Amino acid sequence: MNRYLEKFISYLEIEKNYSPHTILNYQIDLESFFSFIGQTPVESADYLLLRKFLAELRTKQYRPRTLTRKLSALRSFFRFLHREGFIQENPAVLLMSPKIDKTLPKFLTEEEVTRFIEAPSIKTISGKRDRAIFETLYSTGIRVSELVGLNIDHVDLIGNIAKVSGKGKKERIVPIGDRALEAIKDYLDNRKHSSRALFLNKNGTRLSDRSVRNIVNKHITAVSATRNISPHVLRHSFATHLLNRGADLRSVQELLGHVNLSTTQIYTHVTTDRLKEVYDKAHPRA
Repeated sequence: MNRYLEKFISYLEIEKNYSPHTILNYQIDLESFFSFIGQTPVESADYLLLRKFLAELRTKQYRPRTLTRKLSALRSFFRFLHREGFIQENPAVLLMSPKIDKTLPKFLTEEEVTRFIEAPSIKTISGKRDRAIFETLYSTGIRVSELVGLNIDHVDLIGNIAKVSGKGKKERIVPIGDRALEAIKDYLDNRKHSSRALFLNKNGTRLSDRSVRNIVNKHITAVSATRNISPHVLRHSFATHLLNRGADLRSVQELLGHVNLSTTQIYTHVTTDRLKEVYDKAHPRA
């Protein structure tokens, strides 16, 4: 591995505390750049060389979002080299990102959420677990990766809070509602396997992200036989419903664990019914 890349990866791990998944993507993206420049020293890389590399990427028909990620890796790498004094000027400063069409996140109505959460039968241990998973995702708005990382001692059944390890291994405290806590307690009181992990598979080991997706797919027909629903839709629904009911954007940002407010602002879309309701109440001639 290139010595500069080694230093950069160490910087991402130790100082930035990035997740292994993010670091791996950065490494793959940068290794493709090193493969492109061949024997050219990194110190000699200029704006034109970076432009040629991006042109090469575009010939591979990558999606704009993928190109943006690769460009982000390149920018971060050269910013690091410049700050550490390995290069005199940063050639990546002027690189322009491709435009990405912002798509509104999919979310369920409050009625759909209720049907979805109550779809698993609580007569079986797997049903109790699935109900607890859905209640927890919707009650807290946490990511699936955060959900599967929960241990029993991360959930305070008396204080109605949970300690979550988010992106970049940053911990935050989130409120958790009574219904979710009741579902969790019912599941824990009836499961046979002993483990620190909160949610287990049938073998008694911690659930994976993929397992949660499979569980969601299993109960999808409670809402729609054709609708494509991912576990993330409960996080989207959580944020949308809070904002629709008057929660302020900053609070929702904290609950979701977003670093930037701009990431949360995508949830400021509201349903047509909500807009009509606000209009009818606020406009003097409505």
